[in-house]
Amino acid sequence: MIAKLSTLAAAGLIAAASLCAQQTGTMKTKVDPGRAGVFVDGKYVGPAANFGFARKYSLPAGEHKIKLVEPRYEDLETTVNVQAGKTVELKQTMKALPVPKGPFGSLRTENADKFAAVYVNGHYMGHVDEFSNAFQRLELPAGEYEVRIEPSSGQPVTQKVKIEAGKTVIVK
Repeated sequence: MIAKLSTLAAAGLIAAASLCAQQTGTMKTKVDPGRAGVFVDGKYVGPAANFGFARKYSLPAGEHKIKLVEPRYEDLETTVNVQAGKTVELKQTMKALPVPKGPFGSLRTENADKFAAVYVNGHYMGHVDEFSNAFQRLELPAGEYEVRIEPSSGQPVTQKVKIEAGKTVIVK
């Protein structure tokens, strides 16, 4: 009797997993620059390079709005149609913006979630790991900014900072 129940339970799990797989597809990205942030239906999912070769992003079948954001490039918006059980590849080259004028100061980030999204004045700038040490920091023109760090789980951290020429501010 127990063996029959175990067999039925296993068959049910396999059927549920199969049905779930039939209702989802995946997306790969080939984006220049690869550090561009990928937003799917308004939600940040990580840098584009993460979904290039080895990893794919699982999505429900159907149409999805994709936004690519990189601070040195124009934002790019498009849609993808994901088919169940298939992989769609998003290929895009972003257009560079003019180089900003200085004087510059630096912003560094410290957070346990290295792929937490970093926003400056509401605009996505990258992820924590890109600005987390003395050699990796975000150069910004001197001024006042609102910085928000949004981890994949947990509460976002928002802090107002003043960037001064030649100095570094650390946001944790």
